[in-house]
Amino acid sequence: MTDHQSSAPDLDSHQEGTPKHVAIIMDGNNRWAKSRGLKGVEGHKEGARAVKATVENCVRLGVEVLTVFAFSSENWRRPQDEVNALMELFLQSLADEVPELHDNGIRLVFIGDLSGFSDTLQSQMQASMDLTAKNEQMTFAVAVNYGGQWDIANAAQRLAQKAVAGELQVDDITPEALQEEICLSEFPPLDLMIRTGGEHRISNFLLWQVAYAELYFSELYWPDFDLTALQTAFDDYASRQRRFGRTGDQVEAELGDA
Repeated sequence: MTDHQSSAPDLDSHQEGTPKHVAIIMDGNNRWAKSRGLKGVEGHKEGARAVKATVENCVRLGVEVLTVFAFSSENWRRPQDEVNALMELFLQSLADEVPELHDNGIRLVFIGDLSGFSDTLQSQMQASMDLTAKNEQMTFAVAVNYGGQWDIANAAQRLAQKAVAGELQVDDITPEALQEEICLSEFPPLDLMIRTGGEHRISNFLLWQVAYAELYFSELYWPDFDLTALQTAFDDYASRQRRFGRTGDQVEAELGDA
């Protein structure tokens, strides 16, 4: 990345047909490494480089929010040496990349149960969010120790606490009220979810937020998901008619009146 004052586009550069909010399940690091006779950690390192490139590409294309699934609540079940390597890589990436994200006007947000991490890592994550909190070029949301079911249950607990405290009635617990407590509620709705690695499932990622999002599955392993692959996903997204419960004729009529 270069300095955002000289080269990065303004938010007004959002291109027609480009999703405002993109989420990515970055799958295939281990298989990428295995196919090359390398250890799994090498795949994660290459995957980290793909993340950096994707952030840059999303800024160029006018995406407003990019959310990536970095570490799920289920990933703790992986071999301990792999988890340790992931945590070390995570710490190093924070130290290396956050200053550059900040210089380019990108806001960094972490979602998930951050209490599951070490005090050192929690402190670094909070410091990174504080440093970049006022940046407006793009928001980069990183889901760590995150699960969609946890997200919904956590939101429900918050509403229950308000009900117990007398701050709202049971009838006030609506989808709209729950939405306000869900992760990423302050950002534009999710438009497009991409999964790499050839699997066709969402693996407990953004279960609430994905309700009306478009889904795109790529056969590429995550380290191979480059600008061309991203643009292909965006072109596919732009070719779809998003109806949100309406008929195709209604959508076309509204577009004709616009």
